[in-house]
Amino acid sequence: MTVSSSKKTCFVDMDDVMCDFLGAYQKAIEHNPAMTFPQAEHGFFRRLPEVEGAVDAVKTLAQTFDLWILSAPSVFNPMSYTEKRVWVEEHLGFNFCERLILSCNKGFMKGDFLVDDRVRGHGQELFEGEIVQFGSASFPSWDEVLRYLLPRA
Repeated sequence: MTVSSSKKTCFVDMDDVMCDFLGAYQKAIEHNPAMTFPQAEHGFFRRLPEVEGAVDAVKTLAQTFDLWILSAPSVFNPMSYTEKRVWVEEHLGFNFCERLILSCNKGFMKGDFLVDDRVRGHGQELFEGEIVQFGSASFPSWDEVLRYLLPRA
């Protein structure tokens, strides 16, 4: 993968966009109701299941966009930084690790699109490009995200 300034830049979030954070969180709470922060447990982020269609969609977008994975790590779980990196390698391959950005403020990034499930909370409201809100009524799945983004590449 090479960086190309002629391509539009697209950032893709991880939690609840590429991997099922909420589902894993709820399952952990159901299994152990006394657990307040399952995301602080060692291995939580590495074991997150893929959101349906996410890996194939990200690989498709990487063919036409200058694509970066942009995720806000859990500052309460220092292992989340490493586990997110390992998740990317295990699901997308080593080359995508060079395209992983971990930042608590997504508003620092400059690009054309940000695919994220949230529009605020980690600086998304400061992002100067367009936010494609994954899981919203307009973009409930990766099919709709691809249909929207690919013609805009």
